[in-house]
Amino acid sequence: MSHTPLPATAPAQPPDPAGLIASGRRVLEVEGQALAAVGARIGEEFARACALAMACRGRLVATGMGKSGHVARKIAATLASTGTPAFFVHPGEAGHGDLGMITDADVVLAISYSGESDEILMLLPALRRQGNAVIAMTGRPQSTLAREADVHLDVSVPAEACPLHLAPTSSTTATLALGDALAVALLEARGFTADDFARSHPAGSLGRRLLLRIDDVMHGGDALPAVRAEATVAEALVEMSRKRLGMTAIVDSGGVLLGIFTDGDLRRALDQGLDVRQAPITGIMTRNPRTVRAGRMATEAARLMEQHRINGLIVIDDGGRAVGALNIHDLLRARVV
Repeated sequence: MSHTPLPATAPAQPPDPAGLIASGRRVLEVEGQALAAVGARIGEEFARACALAMACRGRLVATGMGKSGHVARKIAATLASTGTPAFFVHPGEAGHGDLGMITDADVVLAISYSGESDEILMLLPALRRQGNAVIAMTGRPQSTLAREADVHLDVSVPAEACPLHLAPTSSTTATLALGDALAVALLEARGFTADDFARSHPAGSLGRRLLLRIDDVMHGGDALPAVRAEATVAEALVEMSRKRLGMTAIVDSGGVLLGIFTDGDLRRALDQGLDVRQAPITGIMTRNPRTVRAGRMATEAARLMEQHRINGLIVIDDGGRAVGALNIHDLLRARVV
């Protein structure tokens, strides 16, 4: 069996650093000009698009083919995380059953730079029959999609950053940026707050910091290390060893916090030659220790520990009773710090 020989290739030349740097800078310059051009066109049509999205009783459904589809997915994700319910539908799949995902309460955001994507245009009659409003993002205001849409957002750019003028570069960047502009404008119009953002990102670092409360990470109930004021240092040590927090609360008969005994207090007592088997805990405990109130945010405990350079806190209720304890390791495990 004969094989067609592979074409000979010239030996690879090492890349010219200066040329690579110049190329990268040129791309950013061209895309920056594209963003400026699109930004200058934001006006009444943009406000109309926002109004349609605000009035939507359902969700904003983003759709697009190819690179525009990737951009549409990202825009939908940004909208959903900033207070505008949204999701992506592939236009090709929509023509084969997924159109059922779009209800008559939804607004459709259709993205096509040419404005002539067959897969999107074939959906328009069905969307019209169902009564869906359509917001289009195209680079051709005279295209079919632009003319058929309720609102058209012009994302045309002076030039693509690709030197061959083939690969979508500036155009996709501009479309993505206009999607961000839409999401942020809606965020501000809805009065969306950092707390709202955290609720939609419970697994993220911001969500944990804004949502996690001290009660969620503290050791309470039987896990709370605590001894009565009548206890000896030895008894306090047993409690510390059992609960493994490196400290114990000292409380009165009503559970009111009197002081705290830590590993540091133990070291100081041993340095003084104290008989820990017989010495009363009240003699060496730290009185008026730093505490944190139950129900507060876990970030407050982290701030107190950092501010006062301590590793643990006793949690008290409004009556001054010890209800929990936590240390820096609890906050680290919860990824609050």
